[in-house]
Amino acid sequence: MVNREKLKAAYDSELKLFHELHPTSIKRFEAARECLLLGVPLNWMVRYAGKIPISVDDSHGAHLTDADGIDYIDFCLGDTGSMTGHGPKAAADVIAAQAHKGTSFMLPTEDATWNAKELQRRFGMKYWQFSTSATDANRFACRMARQITKRPKVLVFNWCYHGTVDEVFATLTEDGKVINRLGNIGPQVDPSVTTKVVEWNDVDALEEALKDRDVAVVLAEPVMTNIGIVHPLPGYHKALRELTRKYGTYLLIDETHTICTGIGGYTREHNLDPDIVVVGKTLASGIPVGAYGFTEEFGDKIAKELDSLYGLVKGIGGTLAANALTMAAMKAILKDVLTEDFYKRNIPKAEKFNAGVEATIKEFGLPWSTTQLGTRTEYWFCPEVAKNGSEAVSFRDFDLDWYCHMYCLNRGILMTPFHNMAIMTDAHTDADIDKHTAIFREAVSKIVD
Repeated sequence: MVNREKLKAAYDSELKLFHELHPTSIKRFEAARECLLLGVPLNWMVRYAGKIPISVDDSHGAHLTDADGIDYIDFCLGDTGSMTGHGPKAAADVIAAQAHKGTSFMLPTEDATWNAKELQRRFGMKYWQFSTSATDANRFACRMARQITKRPKVLVFNWCYHGTVDEVFATLTEDGKVINRLGNIGPQVDPSVTTKVVEWNDVDALEEALKDRDVAVVLAEPVMTNIGIVHPLPGYHKALRELTRKYGTYLLIDETHTICTGIGGYTREHNLDPDIVVVGKTLASGIPVGAYGFTEEFGDKIAKELDSLYGLVKGIGGTLAANALTMAAMKAILKDVLTEDFYKRNIPKAEKFNAGVEATIKEFGLPWSTTQLGTRTEYWFCPEVAKNGSEAVSFRDFDLDWYCHMYCLNRGILMTPFHNMAIMTDAHTDADIDKHTAIFREAVSKIVD
């Protein structure tokens, strides 16, 4: 249905318009190339449409303002890092006040205890620890599981995402061999030594991988998100829990992105029963943070291990973890922002966003589809959503992705890079969503026959 010649011409036209609209961002980018690798503080920032990111000068609620004075409706929200919006007053006031009192002491504050109790209430995990990122939380939890079980391996799902944890950058060949994922920079070891990989939703493959009893922990998002939203098939989580228990393997559920489902993430909404839960990103209003909680049984076992290593470097922790500023911001977010009512207000917005996209798909008779997870929604350029990571990768259409992103960007809408995902927050209005619906339809109309 898509005319590829029209698509190429339309993208080229949008790229030219982008350069005309963003002279200051481009100037800043060129200057940054003198001191920042690839011209950006983090290398993936060049993966925005056009390979030149806009330079942000201001933000508020669900809007950004760039260096050229252009206002954007922000549906990316820092890819969950700012899921509660930019600068929510409840958090901003607390952050400013705490900054005057001190930011980091390498000592506990009462806020840390409050946060742990609240996370305990939401997720059901007995004990909690904090880190500076969800990556670190995943890494530390995996180390703990290996220490307790004395097993060497972690099991992950093909094309999963858990930050920059070394063990997760592995994939499968067609004959099922574990190899480095393309783009894995300087792998510390052959990933087959540390990692087992299976496809999401494949119960038989999961059991086969666990049979050797060499897997310390299964690391899983309850719904795959970074390769696109890939839901579990009915009964998959039940099988995952039963099989990990059968073979003496711990189960770690990473809720960093799936916190969009509800106050206790997908774990609480669907009554999952993991041994470990990891959360991060949005908990401290965009200040770097991670949290990992575990059952009483797991906690008691690792406490004994840690006691025996008192005073030694343990491979977990970090001087800035659980600092006073982060703990104060987290308390404000959990207490006053990321509440039950937050989800009641914003999940319907994701439904409305989805409906707008689906109306265009239906109007033009396109073989595309949409999916949703709580306040998070996404459209796919394929007839039905993927059932695992390999399918999701095969459905990618980078030409369409970049065109749609660029078309939106040139008209004041920022989508999440890498895929066509939007996150809803309190500051988004019906008018914001309607604007995306109109622009998406307009973009599609220019490339179909």
